[in-house]
Amino acid sequence: MRASFLLLIYFLIIILVGPVLFVCWVLGLRQPLMAIGRWAMRVSRAILGIDVEVGGLDRFDHKASYVFMPNHLSFLDGPLMVMVIPQSVRVIVKKNVFGIPILGWAMRYVGCVPVDRRAGGGGIKSIEKASRLMRERGYSFLVYPEGTRSLDGKLQRFRRGGFFLAIASGTPIVPVTIKGTFELMPKGRFGAKRGTVSVEFHPPVPVDGYSEGNVAELVEKVRAAVSSGL
Repeated sequence: MRASFLLLIYFLIIILVGPVLFVCWVLGLRQPLMAIGRWAMRVSRAILGIDVEVGGLDRFDHKASYVFMPNHLSFLDGPLMVMVIPQSVRVIVKKNVFGIPILGWAMRYVGCVPVDRRAGGGGIKSIEKASRLMRERGYSFLVYPEGTRSLDGKLQRFRRGGFFLAIASGTPIVPVTIKGTFELMPKGRFGAKRGTVSVEFHPPVPVDGYSEGNVAELVEKVRAAVSSGL
């Protein structure tokens, strides 16, 4: 019931965002759309009855750019991370999401980057675009290094794409540990249970001195930090 009500709320928000998107496009504004997105995530949390405990916010500069890398347990992770990260954050998401009317246009306008994994070199092109936005506009990005949600709640192997993004943009990585979302809404479940989720931000990991040749060391360092909070 709560999930169905939330879908209705999302539908209404998307409709209302249309005029706001037009005004922002005319005036060259992006931050109002980002603020609406974060507000929608807070509404979602309240409707679903999920409490969030956040730690480690004092470990990084809230005005600097980072690549935030959390573990991925549930569909809930994305909305929760957008809500608790204390700055506007962009994401790299599947290309088909950008086909959703109004929502897709808004995401593209604010700087989110589509990726077509079926196309050869699609991931590389997305990383190049995201790194350029980080260098030119100072954006932060949210990347799930596991690539997909865990089926058993355990930490999976990390993929390298997000690490190449951090290296290409010269941006530190903030490892993040999420706990509790798997129990509330595992992959394949429609609707979430009420409960408490914890999010722990770890100290930033600099990417200076890393390249394709030794990226495995960087991957292991970040994975170890995420794992330490589980």
